[in-house]
Amino acid sequence: MTHNVLQFPNTLAGGTVSTPDVAARATEWIQKWFHRSHREQLDWELNIRLEERRRERVRIARDLHDTLFQGFVGASMQLHVAMEQMPPDSPNKPPLNRALHLMQRVLDEGRVVLEGLRSPVGTPKPLEEELSRLRDELSPIGTLLRVFVLGKSKALKPVIHEQLYLIGREALINALRHSNATSVEAEIEYMPRRLRMVVRDNGCGMDPHVMRHGRNAHWGLLGMRERAGSIGAKLRIRSKPGFGTEIELSVPGDIVEDCA
Repeated sequence: MTHNVLQFPNTLAGGTVSTPDVAARATEWIQKWFHRSHREQLDWELNIRLEERRRERVRIARDLHDTLFQGFVGASMQLHVAMEQMPPDSPNKPPLNRALHLMQRVLDEGRVVLEGLRSPVGTPKPLEEELSRLRDELSPIGTLLRVFVLGKSKALKPVIHEQLYLIGREALINALRHSNATSVEAEIEYMPRRLRMVVRDNGCGMDPHVMRHGRNAHWGLLGMRERAGSIGAKLRIRSKPGFGTEIELSVPGDIVEDCA
């Protein structure tokens, strides 16, 4: 039986290599090349999205400053004038003073948000740490909010980290506000080939119409779907009236990890 053998010097072993070996090596090289090209394409697309987001953030910051923010400043000035014209013993003065303090706090927080929209700075904390911090800010009395981590935590690309946090935060807020749950959980699983985030509750579940279209005048579910799509993630929502809700987000590993 005759075998086709391609004779050429083997710089490592000094022998010969058969045609099937050459074909296997060529196939392996081609696969690696295409995989590299695919990853470079994903990185390029993410960079484009990041630049688009940066420009959009600047535009939104400018619009908010020129409209909503300036409106709050004007209303705050009018409240100050009203406070000064009130008699010191007026029964309307304490609630008006509380409203004024609340408006001032909103303005201070708004300045921080606007500055962040213009030029986000700093290294974000681990995703699980940021979600855990929401427990003290959002968790109502009688509701247990827990955050679990599976696998070794990784540094994420900033654009991925931001979208994951915003999706997770929105899911937690929805569960705490609307589900009447006694237990709400967030689970983050770091795997070699993907990152998985799940938010679940044991509450009243969601109406099928709300699952498909969201609540009137609310962007929660629609926003989560759009954010997931912008980073190449898959979003699944499982819910049944009376049996709670589970929101699962899965992101491919090769576009998640920050290798910088």
